[in-house]
Amino acid sequence: MKKENVILDKSFDFALSIIELYKKMIEQKEYILSKQILRSGTSIGANVEESTAAISKKDFTAKMSIVSKEARETRYWIRLLEKSKLVNIDFNSHLNDIEQLINILTAIVKTSQSKA
Repeated sequence: MKKENVILDKSFDFALSIIELYKKMIEQKEYILSKQILRSGTSIGANVEESTAAISKKDFTAKMSIVSKEARETRYWIRLLEKSKLVNIDFNSHLNDIEQLINILTAIVKTSQSKA
């Protein structure tokens, strides 16, 4: 039986929600920031997936640090979109999801750094 990987699952689900957000933004004719949030929001899960193949604890920590930075960048874009009112979309669930991811990632990075 495969062991559950919370961050892998949550980051994948978040990427799916970002794709849906991207589609809504395109429907509202927002083409610039929509691509930016699509890139940063989906790269979180891609980098988490890549971290599962880390060759050492140091490599894992470095990859997860990159993921943490991507998550923070994504939070920035979501907050910017929310405050700018560039599109008519409710961003609350995306903000909640990214905060959860950031909290988990922060814990993972801190724990892996202390074990290095």
